[in-house]
Amino acid sequence: MHSRHRVAAALTAFAALLVTGCSAAGATEQPSTAPVSSGPVAPLAEVDVPADPRSIVGPSTAVLADTAIPAIDGDWSPELPATVTSRDRGGDREVVVERADRIVAMDIAGSIASTLAGLGLADRLVGRDVSTTFPGTEALPVITSNGHTVNSEAILALRPDLVITDGSIGPLDVVEQLRDAGIAVVFVENLSSFEGVAELARQVGAAVGMTEAGEALATQLSASIDAKIAEIRSIVPPGDPLRMAFLYLRGSAGVYYLFGRGTGADALIEALGGIDVAAEIGIEGTKPMTDEALIAAQPELLLVMTEGLESVGGVEGLIAAQPAVGLTPAGERARFVDMADAEILSFGPRTAAVLDALARAIYAPAG
Repeated sequence: MHSRHRVAAALTAFAALLVTGCSAAGATEQPSTAPVSSGPVAPLAEVDVPADPRSIVGPSTAVLADTAIPAIDGDWSPELPATVTSRDRGGDREVVVERADRIVAMDIAGSIASTLAGLGLADRLVGRDVSTTFPGTEALPVITSNGHTVNSEAILALRPDLVITDGSIGPLDVVEQLRDAGIAVVFVENLSSFEGVAELARQVGAAVGMTEAGEALATQLSASIDAKIAEIRSIVPPGDPLRMAFLYLRGSAGVYYLFGRGTGADALIEALGGIDVAAEIGIEGTKPMTDEALIAAQPELLLVMTEGLESVGGVEGLIAAQPAVGLTPAGERARFVDMADAEILSFGPRTAAVLDALARAIYAPAG
């Protein structure tokens, strides 16, 4: 089985859209603010960062300064027909893409549609998954139901000539029915990593007959991510890195999961200058949160999806439902950083902006 299918299968089980929580009682010392303001912001290097990030108490929200996705510069357009490689679950296959005028792009994080926007093809999208939320997509029909389940009839009604997916939205048999109906279906590899951002740009570019543009976008995105990681490192106070964990919450279903290696959370935490304590204690993929694991990990900051935190009644509600959370340094100081679930683990054209917003919420929430 390809690695993309293992990652997609793990994430599909926990894909509910999860909004901001309230602060825990008893917090003292330097308070944080919520949310971090959107709009024009000063460069990270000019942000006033406390000498000790552990002096910050209370939750904060990471907000993108700009949610738009700019298209890559240049006079690019699809050159079709094109024969492309589809990374199907049963093995690679060749697919001939004749047209790319009406496109459905779908994956669990909205990364494929975002990448198409980065290629300048946002206006060719005729439908969207629930995670595709960048400006300009609001009026598009949503082709997923019950979170991330697709209906072939709903997609066929949009008359797409190309469907691009990574297999994280399904069931896959339904997706393959679209191919049987004569639609070009291309599976791409969509890994939750910074390297995966560039590779996705290449593969999506190839799928629409824009190989050179895909390569140019991959180079641009890699450079922007590398630059942002370097910028974050320049503001992280020296000394012991913050111990962080990504906690997935869905209060309505009583779901509490720690995200470990291979989920993208590990790459995110490392880029933010932290130690991923879930990976440190050996968690691979997503695992149910246990009291023992959480107390052993001793996170000093917890990253969560915004709607997930709201679903458990905010910080106070979470600690009431899961007292072990309150026994960690993060729980004691109410250090939660939340971000919109369609953004926080979406590896694509906005990755550098996501890192920037998270870094501000972690290290300078009052700035």
